[in-house]
Amino acid sequence: MTDQAIATDSPTDDPVKILLVDDHPMMRRGLRDLLAMEDDMDPIGEAGSGPDAIRMATELEPDLILLDLNMPGMDGLETLRQMRDQQVDARIIMFTVSDDHSDVLQALRQGADGYLLKDMDPEALVEHIRLAARGKLALSPELTMVLAEAIRERPKTPSQVQAANLTKREKDVLKLITKGLSNKMIARRLDIAEGTVKVHVKRLLNKLGMRSRTEAAVWVVENNIA
Repeated sequence: MTDQAIATDSPTDDPVKILLVDDHPMMRRGLRDLLAMEDDMDPIGEAGSGPDAIRMATELEPDLILLDLNMPGMDGLETLRQMRDQQVDARIIMFTVSDDHSDVLQALRQGADGYLLKDMDPEALVEHIRLAARGKLALSPELTMVLAEAIRERPKTPSQVQAANLTKREKDVLKLITKGLSNKMIARRLDIAEGTVKVHVKRLLNKLGMRSRTEAAVWVVENNIA
């Protein structure tokens, strides 16, 4: 599996709308200032707790959420679970100091679209966020073996049966998700409303029993779904 196999098109010409979630104000400010320097990124909001993050994710509808793992009260994994349960379809990237393999695996299985360590260079962080915005998996290089383990342990699913349960329009949307296109770009490509795309995405993820767009894209590539 390669990045190119999952996403080949640039998702949008508009800046990526990013929600920053971290209980440390200085960390949020540093991230905001770093990302605001990039023409293709727009940090539209900050949250210091899980409940605030969930509320802002539904209100602001960001394209991408950078989510701290270790927060008091509701931690990042529980925040991630609740976001996916509420069908937040933004790309969610865990951003943490923890390289514990169990944390990485739990995050990926709960629907995270990436896992980045806070000790990475600022330039590398920006590039990984760009990768995530294009529909690719954003993962710190030292964690790639953990991803391989997660894929090996993924429960086998009757892929053709699952695919047959999708409508033609849902299949069209799924193909464009696999190319890394955003809801806005999918709407343009299919000449339908962006809100309609969101409905299709939620329905197809529910039918497939998946928690994120990235999981769906990986499944399509692994099973050679046409």
